[in-house]
Amino acid sequence: MALMLNGLVSVKLSGITEIRFHGRGGQGVVTAAQLFVEAVVAEGKWAQAIPLFGAERRGAPVVSFVRIADQSIPLHSPVKNPDIVVVLDPFVITVVDVLQGLRENGVVVINSSEPPRQLMARRSDVKVFYVDATGIALRLGLVVAGWPVVNTAMLGALVKASKLVSIDGLARIVEMRWGGKMGKLNAEAVKLAYDATRSASP
Repeated sequence: MALMLNGLVSVKLSGITEIRFHGRGGQGVVTAAQLFVEAVVAEGKWAQAIPLFGAERRGAPVVSFVRIADQSIPLHSPVKNPDIVVVLDPFVITVVDVLQGLRENGVVVINSSEPPRQLMARRSDVKVFYVDATGIALRLGLVVAGWPVVNTAMLGALVKASKLVSIDGLARIVEMRWGGKMGKLNAEAVKLAYDATRSASP
């Protein structure tokens, strides 16, 4: 179970996977959560995306949450103790404790061109996956107002790390969201990141 009782007790609800996305305004953190949920629902599971809006300005830290289950989900609150943390921008780890509340033996998926040693040193029990999502976005020309848009690439990495949805199913949802050339480029980002994602854990 994963309920908060009087704000004091946290219990894991069986059968629910909880994910927390970290990034910066303008990187599509909220959209990433929504797309992942759409892909999960399309494959017959229950899921919900919960955005958390704070300082709504470009570059400010942004958080969004996802819950996935095989049955109806009774919770509709922000995720406090995620099973998986997805970090769209490595800068975020310098200003936010992305590991806060991460469950024992949890998973971190981070946008990084090399293993994030500093992050890994903080939790030896955590399994870390990394992918150069920025490089993929730049290669495909997925840039808006000078910012590489890494959210779809990071979804591909999340699928590689979690196996919570099929990569083809996710790519299909992503392509449908934008359609045309932009849809195809974002779907390609999903698949390229899936193939390029590596485990940094022993």
